[in-house]
Amino acid sequence: MRIALLQMDLAWEDVAENHRRARRMLEQARGEGARLAVLPEMFSTGFSMDAERVAQPPGGLSETFLRSSSGELGLWIIASLPESSETRPHNMALVVSPKGSISRYAKIHPFSYGGEHLHYAPGNRVVTVTIDEVRVTPLICYDLRFPEPFRAAAAETDLYVVIANWPERRREHWKTLLRARAIENQAYVAGVNRVGDGDGLHYAGDSAAIAPLGETLAEGDDRERILVSEVDPENVAKLRARFPALEDRRPDAYRR
Repeated sequence: MRIALLQMDLAWEDVAENHRRARRMLEQARGEGARLAVLPEMFSTGFSMDAERVAQPPGGLSETFLRSSSGELGLWIIASLPESSETRPHNMALVVSPKGSISRYAKIHPFSYGGEHLHYAPGNRVVTVTIDEVRVTPLICYDLRFPEPFRAAAAETDLYVVIANWPERRREHWKTLLRARAIENQAYVAGVNRVGDGDGLHYAGDSAAIAPLGETLAEGDDRERILVSEVDPENVAKLRARFPALEDRRPDAYRR
């Protein structure tokens, strides 16, 4: 499966402008033969902590935009947005199919260092979706620092997709952890980060597609651009059969 990583510069809290930019890049991704396109975290607003104001209800404007774009372009799309609920909003990743179905993953680990936990409720489950025979598990930004959800999904996952607003000052952590999660779980990892400036922070991009053995298949810089890579679930299956490291786990011995 060909995937497109849309390393996008986000307009701060400007939903209409971000929809315009995203649509342009989605059309380019489709033109390059992608079957799955991935947008950065909170693609429609930037990483805003004004959750009550910017959050949209399920089925709202940004979800409608993703659904219509997916259907018109024949393209699977993964993107997150601030989504309201009966309690606090969630930082919600949507996996949108061209046929109109949507799967939701709520960010399990709000970024407490930046106060996200004060404005967004945490999710409580990992989600995996099959796209053209590739098992895909979406995760969001700060989740990358926690190996637990990656490992919990490993047996059922060929590709982890990590969407982010990851600041430049911690860019080496981003690069290292993407490779580590691929190597330790013997799966592909696609990390999609934004570029540009928002709310006083600079974002350097560094989006990347990593192979199950840790090789970098595609890597961005600090400019808005599209990265395209191929993902083959047979490579995951063959690696795990040849080097069955995951079968040597001993969860019973990991308890304190």
